[in-house]
Amino acid sequence: MSNALYQLTPKEIVAELDKYIIGQDQAKKSVAVALRNRYRRSLLPDEMREEVTPKNILMMGPTGVGKTEIARRLSKLMDAPFVKVEATKFTEVGYVGRDVDSMIRDLVEASIRITKQNRLEEKYAVAEDIAEEKIVDAIAPARKKGSSGGGIKGPFDFIMGGQQNQQQQNEPKDERTDSEIELTREQVRTQLREGKLDDQYIEIDVNDNPQQNQLDVGNEGMSIAIGNIFDAMGGGQRTKKKKARVKDARKILREQEASNLIDMDQVISEALENAEQNGIIFIDEIDKIASGSGMRSGADVSREGVQRDILPIVEGSVVNTKHGPVKTDHVLFIGAGAFHTTKPTDLIPELQGRFPIRVELENLTKDAFRQILTVPENALLKQQKMLIETEGVKLDFEEDAIDEIAEIAFMMNSQAENIGARRLHTIMEKLLEDISFEIPDTSRSEIVIDKAYVLDKFADRIAEDDVDRFIL
Repeated sequence: MSNALYQLTPKEIVAELDKYIIGQDQAKKSVAVALRNRYRRSLLPDEMREEVTPKNILMMGPTGVGKTEIARRLSKLMDAPFVKVEATKFTEVGYVGRDVDSMIRDLVEASIRITKQNRLEEKYAVAEDIAEEKIVDAIAPARKKGSSGGGIKGPFDFIMGGQQNQQQQNEPKDERTDSEIELTREQVRTQLREGKLDDQYIEIDVNDNPQQNQLDVGNEGMSIAIGNIFDAMGGGQRTKKKKARVKDARKILREQEASNLIDMDQVISEALENAEQNGIIFIDEIDKIASGSGMRSGADVSREGVQRDILPIVEGSVVNTKHGPVKTDHVLFIGAGAFHTTKPTDLIPELQGRFPIRVELENLTKDAFRQILTVPENALLKQQKMLIETEGVKLDFEEDAIDEIAEIAFMMNSQAENIGARRLHTIMEKLLEDISFEIPDTSRSEIVIDKAYVLDKFADRIAEDDVDRFIL
């Protein structure tokens, strides 16, 4: 876990979440406390640390109110291994489909990605120097060792000697002295650092990593990469020539050299530890595997079967992955669901007991919609303005237009299906459809959207909904 997270208090974690998520203070508070408890646990003596298990959270609320967004922002904030899974994707052991162990395997893969990236960033400074040297070699090669002659170097040289002598006679001789060659290389190095050679094409050696065919063997997640087998038979890493611009070649070589510098065994070992201690698994649609009181037949058996399979993982067990066994005792699980037709009490009692913290997320009000449009760092209006500005046109929304958009979103959610903040995406696309379509050919440099424009766009839809409401 990063040191930056260690320094965040629950209030600071909530303040970070507030930048992107409007409302839902109780849910933010619960996850902030859960995170802080992880830090507190890390300070405990070893014997007590093992005893303290995370308090898993169950979020209840309609779609589009921020359940998934809270979990996603949390993982970015922590830089922790994070996996979002849908409970409906899993099937009971014995049925065809994904088994619940795959969520732990996904968590391990996510952890390896994070750990490897952190290790690569540590090696970039050294890799940058090696990459620069290789680019200089490609543009101004150094004199080859042994090019000045010499006797037979190896046991087979006497066989190839005639051919080599012939080739050397055909190649133009390099008449420059060593000092002149080194001067040329130094000039190239200077121009390279100043960025003067960025658009020049060069030929570099890159690792040849063909698309690997994975054979997944059974439910254990043990996969065999066929490509790796043939690579091993062929004697290690193969390379191929590639033409690229200098600025692209620099990135390719930097990544390649940094990868060569890291110890993958150590990365995997750290990643497994990170997944066990800091992993977060967000199980969405958990209400869909709950059995309602009136549903006791058909697919119900499979639903309860999935719950029974999830239970040992949430309780704490050891799951085998292709990188090694992983203990799930200290992974934080966040369950989420709308619970429209079912209640948390419809889950099997053992699973209910493993989600001791219950948080109910509120429906979005008109004021919340208005804030979602304007306040967050990734606010919807900011996104739309920036998209339109790429065409050289300035887009402005008047205050009364923003109020009207929020009002329409709230009204549509009340009258039709309540899809939360996602309703705003529907409205914004409809509102700006004609503008986006006309914009490349328009001569206008500024477009102002007012209340009248919004009402005109949605007049037919609002009227129809009102009529339907009165008929009902």
